[in-house]
Amino acid sequence: MSTGQPKPTRLETTAKRRQQILEAAVMCFLENGYHQTGVRDIATRAGVSLGNLYNHFPGKHDVLVEIAALEERELEPFVTALSQPRAPLILLDTFVKTYARYLAVPENVILGLEITGEAIRKPDIAELFLTNRNLLVAALAKVLERGVHAGDMRDDLVPQDTGQMILEVIEASAYRSVLENVPLRRVRGSLRDFIAAAVRA
Repeated sequence: MSTGQPKPTRLETTAKRRQQILEAAVMCFLENGYHQTGVRDIATRAGVSLGNLYNHFPGKHDVLVEIAALEERELEPFVTALSQPRAPLILLDTFVKTYARYLAVPENVILGLEITGEAIRKPDIAELFLTNRNLLVAALAKVLERGVHAGDMRDDLVPQDTGQMILEVIEASAYRSVLENVPLRRVRGSLRDFIAAAVRA
């Protein structure tokens, strides 16, 4: 008896299975760490056979490459928000608030550290994740340039370097809030004040 629902296409089924494997891999990496997770662990968690997993990904390294592509999509809203035609100081403050909130999710901290560790060992993984990070740095640099030209920000800023440092300060604050179990709201206010004071004219 027909349910009236169209049958999923082969492409849809493949995409759904890949997503299922990726989600399982992320959970394994979070719980056990990247190096302590085997391909069999991922397959078991995803509820697929080892052969089925290998049909989608040649190995664990390739799963991590796909996670890098997913991170790029997660960062797109931040890059888009920074390109809005609003006052640079307001854009910067909003970015600091929202990006700190995103980073301070414990799962994001753990996964970020796991990926960073692997990126240090594997140049191709480093390149993927640095490309994602550089998208944010470039978007921040444009906001800072606009702020300097408008006279709202210090004229001795080096936008690219300053954007990089702003990301590093946000990341460190997010990690601290998770590591020390400090509510983000207690860190975020002083973080926003610190960054604003550092760039304001």
